[in-house]
Amino acid sequence: MTEKLALLASSTPQARKAEEELRGMHDFVPLAEADIVVALGGDGHMLQTLHQMLETRRILPVYGMNLGTVGFLMNAWQPQDLLNRIAKAKSFSVKPLEVNITTVDGQKFKLPAINEISLLRETRQAAKIAITVNDRDAIGELICDGVLVSTPAGSTAYNLSANGPILPLDSSMLALTPISPFRPRRWKGAILPDRYRVGLEILEHNKRPVSAVADQREIRDVARVDVALDRNRELKLLFDPHHALDDRIAMEQFIT
Repeated sequence: MTEKLALLASSTPQARKAEEELRGMHDFVPLAEADIVVALGGDGHMLQTLHQMLETRRILPVYGMNLGTVGFLMNAWQPQDLLNRIAKAKSFSVKPLEVNITTVDGQKFKLPAINEISLLRETRQAAKIAITVNDRDAIGELICDGVLVSTPAGSTAYNLSANGPILPLDSSMLALTPISPFRPRRWKGAILPDRYRVGLEILEHNKRPVSAVADQREIRDVARVDVALDRNRELKLLFDPHHALDDRIAMEQFIT
């Protein structure tokens, strides 16, 4: 294997100890010189690593090893035979969402979301949100704690805990999932082709403030959020063949 590896570890004691062990076994280069990134930590650290590459616009394949809690986006921690494992790894492409946010005072933000964009009420009062799909009115008033749009890669995260559907990695779909909906009472969400655009307008935003969270980045007091798949950027995750992401997502449907 001739690829140059960079090593990025989370700040937890377990990840730092693992980093020290790996640096004693392999030669790593700075991120700017690398061909592949090895990430040590949990799913949160993997998302931070992927967002860092989106910000710098230098996107490299990432091979993660779990030193966190769930580690859904990671491989098992095993320091031995690292180079051979990476050489045999299966590559998966993940496209992020592009989220355009307008706040109540007129500020505008454009953020990526790899797992999901979620809108959440900020106070004790329920949020009221109008939903459009491809600029067509879909729901005039959703009364809820919030609503989220998830990618297939993120469909087993917050989306699943909100009773949203698990989306196969190659499904080319997005999940639109309400969070604790009150009205319309029977609406459980929607599965949309990923070429669709979703608009979320906050009704009564001064009385019922709402924040938007794109993975780990929060913007408060939003007035409108527009969501579409970013087809111009593609992230690559590397997994051991017996631990492939598409299989893990599919088999989550049978976990009770």
